[in-house]
Amino acid sequence: MTGEQPTVLFLCADNSTRSQLGEALLRHRAGSRFDACSAGLAPKPVHPLVKEVLREIGLDPAPLEAKQVRPFLGNRSVRYAVILRSPEETDAPRIFPFAARTIRWEVADPASSSEASDAERVGRFRQIRDEIDAHVREWLVEIDAEHRSSAA
Repeated sequence: MTGEQPTVLFLCADNSTRSQLGEALLRHRAGSRFDACSAGLAPKPVHPLVKEVLREIGLDPAPLEAKQVRPFLGNRSVRYAVILRSPEETDAPRIFPFAARTIRWEVADPASSSEASDAERVGRFRQIRDEIDAHVREWLVEIDAEHRSSAA
């Protein structure tokens, strides 16, 4: 897949939740139009609730794995870097200097609330999944519009 399709790299602090959701949802929505990837500054294992909320909508989380951002730095052509963070996060990426275009989506980390009940946590993961999915769908519409206008 790499090389022919433009690479879209989803970035967050630990590559366990938001960036994994972005990768899976873009792959689902865009098929093979893009090489969807994700990475983090300090990767942790993919959160079990990410897998659960993806299965709920019929997506297979098996291909997802936590990845370090370092192999992407200057070693791989990244057309779009999508940074997922909330404004108050101090340990989340702010830029990805090697991308042709950087996109920032303010998305809270659903794993940050450890005092919530199990049902509340699952609900929060569903909410963030749906929020990222809405961003992905909107972004695909924008990309299609840009492509149509540049082809005209």
